[in-house]
Amino acid sequence: MKTFASALANRSFTVTAELPMAAPASLDDALQQSRSLAPWVDAVQLTPNPEHPGQVSPVALAALLLREGIDPLVRLTCRDSNRLALQGDLIGLKALGVSSLLLNRGNRLQIPGTQTGEPVFDINCRQLIAMAADISEEGPGGPGQEFIIGTSATVASPGPGWKAKMLTTRGRSGARLLLTQPCFSVPILKRFMQRLVALRLTWNFAVVVTLAPLPGAEFARWQLENARNAVVPKTLARALSEAKDPRQAGINHCARLMREIAAIPGISGVNLMTLGDTEATIAAIEYSGLREGAAVQ
Repeated sequence: MKTFASALANRSFTVTAELPMAAPASLDDALQQSRSLAPWVDAVQLTPNPEHPGQVSPVALAALLLREGIDPLVRLTCRDSNRLALQGDLIGLKALGVSSLLLNRGNRLQIPGTQTGEPVFDINCRQLIAMAADISEEGPGGPGQEFIIGTSATVASPGPGWKAKMLTTRGRSGARLLLTQPCFSVPILKRFMQRLVALRLTWNFAVVVTLAPLPGAEFARWQLENARNAVVPKTLARALSEAKDPRQAGINHCARLMREIAAIPGISGVNLMTLGDTEATIAAIEYSGLREGAAVQ
């Protein structure tokens, strides 16, 4: 089975797809989407969706993907479980053979009218990373089954005094992968990466940038106004609003961004949000030309 960890080790430009964890009623659909994505990506990222309670646990869904021969990239947050529950999840994931994790603090939930439960925050993100690193070394499984531990990074134009102290601290705790928020601005991304390179953080971290084939101007504006720290140029929303076929325009724009980002020093890959349209995600990967046999447009 191809894995995200092996792609990083081989210094390939990686591609992953982000699939929200499904409720039991839609589990078959989630598995079918994963099967469709699998030939095009190095891993399928399992992302909790706080707006929809009653989701399948990440450990169970990871097991189902592994049974299908699909590498899961599993996200856990400090928000949703206490220390003991997170420890149990990590040990379970290690025992299953999961090799890649994304560990975040998790944002506080402010979604009226939904049954999301109370946030936990029993430990912080650095402590969760350190716990995962310990389990990676001492938990079930032998050599070669260590975790690649990832965490989040926020792309922004860095000020002159920015030293990335939080990222450095998480790196010392065991993180080796940085996943950015959605960023559709290549100039801002280049300035951010230039600083990471100057600080030599790319020696210790693989950097993966989140994108999406935006389906239209309305969604682009929503990302701009509501998504936490998302970088969406207003010119992109305007271009999508003027397009005759906004969905196809979003696919083409995502493919172009993928090619441009692949050329930026220090970036190891991209992660694509599916936004409920797996076919659009596959089309963007195909048009980018970053997978063998894909057509560049």
